[in-house]
Amino acid sequence: MKIRALALISGGLDSLLAAKLIQNQGIEITGIHFKIPFCKLNFKEKYPEIGMKIIEVDLGKDFLCLIRKPRYGFGSNMNPCIDCKILMFSKAKGLMPGLGARFIVSGEVLGQRPMSQNKQALKLIQERSGLGDFLLRPLSAQFFPPSLAEKEGWVKREKLLNLNGRSRTPQVKLAESLGVLNYLTPAGGCLLTDPCFSKKLRELLLHNELNSDNLELLKIGRHFRIGERTRLVVGRDEKENNLILKFAVRKDYLMFPQSDLAGPTCLIRGAVTRKQVLLSSQITSAYTDVHSLKEIKVFYRKVPETKDTLQKVACAAKKDFARLLI
Repeated sequence: MKIRALALISGGLDSLLAAKLIQNQGIEITGIHFKIPFCKLNFKEKYPEIGMKIIEVDLGKDFLCLIRKPRYGFGSNMNPCIDCKILMFSKAKGLMPGLGARFIVSGEVLGQRPMSQNKQALKLIQERSGLGDFLLRPLSAQFFPPSLAEKEGWVKREKLLNLNGRSRTPQVKLAESLGVLNYLTPAGGCLLTDPCFSKKLRELLLHNELNSDNLELLKIGRHFRIGERTRLVVGRDEKENNLILKFAVRKDYLMFPQSDLAGPTCLIRGAVTRKQVLLSSQITSAYTDVHSLKEIKVFYRKVPETKDTLQKVACAAKKDFARLLI
């Protein structure tokens, strides 16, 4: 009977290589891609011919709970890497019986990430997730005691690797030899490692406004805190303007400059007063190509209303609102 295993697939190179190494030993691999709000990947578009079945599992609600107060803290930004790994591994363990899997494959490399891939952290993740020796890390397996898959002879330990450290050169060479040519760059993954995004997320948590709707907005536009319970999002280009329209929910306010001027679509979310509408109109003017005009028209409406209200405002400068920019 063929041995089955689950491989955690992030879309990055390491996880793909780990899965391929074990697949090449005759193990039937099912890939598990855990979707979180900060790192979304469309596998059907990115990896149409990955060579293995991929199951996508949404961790959105669990991850929102985790991000509020991770047990093992954050990395250099808002990345709770250890807690994230524990959550994913424990979820993967729960999927094993239903999928007939004997063990779990992960692409972690010893020493590659300072917070979550040192030896102590890797051991902690393995224990806290409950996986124990069901977990196999093929890329650095030689640094760890044999896993269940090795002890049972399902995979050959001598074909596993001893990668260590932050260099990507061995992985790139291995990818070429295995025919793995399509993968994300190391910097192309989780938004929680990005300093600018982390700053906005930290501010969102500070005001107790963390929810799925606000997270979608957090990924686009310039954000201004215009009240204790009110924020303004200003689109930076046509694509973001369209996304702001898409992400608007009931009771939000949408705002646009007059149609003959190039400018942003803006969104006000939270408790909105007349004073904040005026302030938002002024900020809208600051990011509009006003052609040296002294005054412009700004239109706004409350979602889901369709009738716009006109507001005339004196053109302002971006520097006037720098203190409000998150």
